[in-house]
Amino acid sequence: MALNLELIALGICGLWLILLTVFLLRINAHYNSLISGTTKRSLAAILEDLLKELRIAQKDIDYLKSLCDTIEKEGRSHIQKVGLLRFNPFKDTGGDQSFVLALLDEEDSGIVISGLYSRLGTRWYAKKIHLGKGIDYQLSNEEKKALEAAKR
Repeated sequence: MALNLELIALGICGLWLILLTVFLLRINAHYNSLISGTTKRSLAAILEDLLKELRIAQKDIDYLKSLCDTIEKEGRSHIQKVGLLRFNPFKDTGGDQSFVLALLDEEDSGIVISGLYSRLGTRWYAKKIHLGKGIDYQLSNEEKKALEAAKR
């Protein structure tokens, strides 16, 4: 009976030794694949170089994030919405040759430009818009329509 227990223990130890050998060979193969193509430099030196490159890349990423945030912030104030309306304000002229052009940013602020065509000439008007409403001057019906078209 004692001989059977010794054989079982010896078998378990042998199996454990085989498993550890396989595990060690796999680790050694992985290590060799990591350092293949390198010269006499140690793995520590290679890792230090990789960490240095990683720090540089992180600084570049931080710079690009900052730049994107700046561009996004500035982009909100650029013209994003355009509304155009052609109309005929006078009965003595043919066609819709007068127009209203609304140019708005993200917050519906900007300008409305009106061009009124008559037989005697064309008159131009510009009005400031803040948060979708005229600031200094009252808006005509056509200017309001162009403003609504730009908001859509």
